[in-house]
Amino acid sequence: MSVSRPVRTGLAVALLASAAVACGDAGGLRSAGSTPTATSPARLWPQLTPASSPAWNIDEADTEVVKGVTVPGDDLRKVDPVAIVRAEIAAHPKDYRGPTAIYRDTTARMAACTSKPAAGKATDGTGDADADTTAASDADTTAASTCPVLQPYYRDLTGDGRVDLTLGFRLLPGDAPDLTAVRVYTVDKHRLLRVMAWEDAVSAVELAGRSVIIRSPSDLADYEYRLQWTWDPEQKAMLLTHDEMLRTHHGQPPGHPSPTTTATVGPSSTADPSTSRSPSVTP
Repeated sequence: MSVSRPVRTGLAVALLASAAVACGDAGGLRSAGSTPTATSPARLWPQLTPASSPAWNIDEADTEVVKGVTVPGDDLRKVDPVAIVRAEIAAHPKDYRGPTAIYRDTTARMAACTSKPAAGKATDGTGDADADTTAASDADTTAASTCPVLQPYYRDLTGDGRVDLTLGFRLLPGDAPDLTAVRVYTVDKHRLLRVMAWEDAVSAVELAGRSVIIRSPSDLADYEYRLQWTWDPEQKAMLLTHDEMLRTHHGQPPGHPSPTTTATVGPSSTADPSTSRSPSVTP
């Protein structure tokens, strides 16, 4: 039976009265004290002329059409990731070819990469945190573990309804240990377009929403760098939107890919990728 309006009103008055009494009882509500006064930022050295150009070039909005690699039906799942890495090597011979090239061992190990279909992973953003994480050391997907190409991941990062490709490969020997290249590719006017490139010592890579997050070790114990690139529809590129140094969870490594991640078949041989930290961008 529903409570009539007069009865509900009486009950409400009784409840308010009891609440007022309870406030005065021991163990009741107490004041937390005065709220701290908000302090606005203090601008330093206002006489300095604002800089008009960056001190270092970190290649914001740097994109590149990949030559020699086609995208059948504009479907990136049909593109061989190994062919993409070989195209980059061909486009930058100074870095990859010759006895003095900094990444000459990457080129040498490409011979171990096959061109048979390999298991790529489609990440659709499902899962508790809407984040798909892969440790940098995760999984070879070719017959030979010496192949420097890492497993490809497919997810719509640009918001056009089609999957984009996140790809990584080892940079060997490099000028630092465990150097990995991380790349993001999309399709633009039926062409394969690289919309993000970064190289670094990588401890983990994550996809979250329209963003790619790269975690890298720091010289400080229990701290790491966290860099985040997010798709910008105006620049038509992944822009570095966050650069921080964060405390880790007591030295515990980030989690592995969510079990909800579904695997799809992508035509590539892939195995074991990021750009060296440019002059101090803080994650």
